[in-house]
Amino acid sequence: QLVESGGDSVQAGGSLRLSCKVSGYTLSSSRCVGWFRQAPGKEREGVARIATGSGNTYYADSVKGRFTISRDNARNTLYLQMNSLKPEDTAMYYCAAGINLCTGGDPETWGRGTQVTVS
Repeated sequence: QLVESGGDSVQAGGSLRLSCKVSGYTLSSSRCVGWFRQAPGKEREGVARIATGSGNTYYADSVKGRFTISRDNARNTLYLQMNSLKPEDTAMYYCAAGINLCTGGDPETWGRGTQVTVS
């Protein structure tokens, strides 16, 4: 089970940190975990991914330099630090996990999402 938290309403230029608590299995067993988002009327898009073993990270061009994904295997938690937020970052943010997620595969498990609104 993946449970997101940390979503909020912020002004443009502000920061938020999202968390995703993993339960029922270890974060490291997923090999790859990441964040996706979906804005109203738009398709869900990948934001960032991280390989839980190597720590290699992958970002969408739209968030490079502003967002940082990290994981704490001991706490079984995934994070997304979001800085310099823009109105176009407004979306529901989802945590996801999948063995092949970092190599182009689809997520196997999804959280329910946490809302981020930037005005």
